[in-house]
Amino acid sequence: MEFSQLRTLIHVAELGSLSKAADRLHIAQPALSRQIRLLEEELGVRLFDRHGRGMVVTDQGQDVLRHALRVMAELEEIRATVADEDAPLRGHVAIGMPPTVADILSEPLVSAFRDTHPEATLRIVSAYSGYLLDWMHRGEIDASVLYDPKSARTLRIQPLLEEVLFLIGPPDAGLSQDVPVDFAALEGQRLLLPSAGHGLRAILDKWAAERGFALFVPVEADSYSTLKGLVRGGHGQTILPRAPIHHDLATGNLCAAPLRNPEPARRLILSYPTDRPIPRLARFAGQIIAQNVQRMVRQDVWPGRLPEAP
Repeated sequence: MEFSQLRTLIHVAELGSLSKAADRLHIAQPALSRQIRLLEEELGVRLFDRHGRGMVVTDQGQDVLRHALRVMAELEEIRATVADEDAPLRGHVAIGMPPTVADILSEPLVSAFRDTHPEATLRIVSAYSGYLLDWMHRGEIDASVLYDPKSARTLRIQPLLEEVLFLIGPPDAGLSQDVPVDFAALEGQRLLLPSAGHGLRAILDKWAAERGFALFVPVEADSYSTLKGLVRGGHGQTILPRAPIHHDLATGNLCAAPLRNPEPARRLILSYPTDRPIPRLARFAGQIIAQNVQRMVRQDVWPGRLPEAP
């Protein structure tokens, strides 16, 4: 087994095509095909299902791929330890974020990688915290932004923000960011929210129960973009952080008001697994994420409370 075979496996799996991987790696396609075939023969398993539209990783191939990503990350760490601390890094890193966070931070993160580590490849995984936590433990992602993880003891964590939630409505809802809405006023209101069990929904259901009522949620949607679209269409109101709808508020596509009594909030953390070293690319991504969260809070783009300095 050779490093070149593992590198080929990673790129073909990501791109789903030998020809695209050949273009990226500047290696003839027959040579890449031979590397995959030799690796399959050595392991005694089929790594890809081939069809007319490309190549799809098999279940056994996914298991091999996870190990290949770790091996190549360790190889890059070896190079990095003897390289100039400020030298651009190579390699691959996968960073997880909840959808609302990915909508805010993906662009500055990609820009920072392009400017500082142009030869590195970055994968941004957008999913809810429960999925991200599982994938991080399985080694599929290197670091993640999470909301209030229940198993923080298995993680290295860095608090980022206590994020304030807002009531979001269509343009004609009459909501103002200068006029808070009492949480009790939500009783009987038509709300569009994520399904039960979602972290955001759990927070809101808890506060409503403590005030003696249940939220009226005739439509549930676990897609952040779906919730925004339904609110814009006049189907009800939702509750979200303000940052990912900053542009919608500026253009008048949506309106928002803070909530009070209580002020719903949730804690956002940056997390790394404890069972393996943190790759330098993952540490760099974490630094960029933390810097941009701080910047947006200070600019009042992302309302919330920053953690106190140690």
